[in-house]
Amino acid sequence: MDIKILGSGCANCQRLEAATHEAVDQLGLDASFEKVTDVAEIASWGVMHTPALVIDDEVVMSGRVPTTEQLKELLAR
Repeated sequence: MDIKILGSGCANCQRLEAATHEAVDQLGLDASFEKVTDVAEIASWGVMHTPALVIDDEVVMSGRVPTTEQLKELLAR
């Protein structure tokens, strides 16, 4: 599984990254993580509000920080 965290590195971006790592660990998934901070690259994903979460090249949410439980649901799809 390939996971990207899109955002400038703000507090919400850091919270999303930490919660996503926690959800991946709880599910026992094998995932690689990448932080994308370049504004042009973030825009190329069609994201207007950060932080955003990309799983296997699909933007699954943006503009908020979901709970660990919500992230586990997104990751289990």
